[in-house]
Amino acid sequence: MAIPTFDLSTAHRWFAAELNNNLWRAMEAGRWSADEAEQSIHAAHASCHHWMQVGNISHHARAECLVANVYAAAGFGESALRHALRCQELIEDSPHAFEDWDFAFAYDALARAFTLTGDTGEAEHSLQQAQTVGDAIVDEEDRSIFLKWFEVGR
Repeated sequence: MAIPTFDLSTAHRWFAAELNNNLWRAMEAGRWSADEAEQSIHAAHASCHHWMQVGNISHHARAECLVANVYAAAGFGESALRHALRCQELIEDSPHAFEDWDFAFAYDALARAFTLTGDTGEAEHSLQQAQTVGDAIVDEEDRSIFLKWFEVGR
């Protein structure tokens, strides 16, 4: 196996963040073609992989949330739900490791996934939780970011 000519940890962190940021911007921009959706799904999984190499539990959960949202944006409800539930599981296992906004984004991802799978009861419940937790985000900038996202695609 070849020895990299760069710092592997730095590379993992760079790719994880770069892919993450690009995907959130792309989702905020709107609809994708089938090719863009496929590329975005692969990029979301790559971001998650890189975070799992160098991040902590909060990075992993946020990456699962990203993957869930990308699948939701692409219209794949079952896959979105799988990753939204994984995000929720990670948060429930270590709630102290997360910011208040993490909970809001996790509930929102669940709401989007449940909507796509046709589970309207769970979708509405998760949507209400996302709204309640989102409204309670302490930092104004964080709350604004969440509320802007909360309106995307609705």
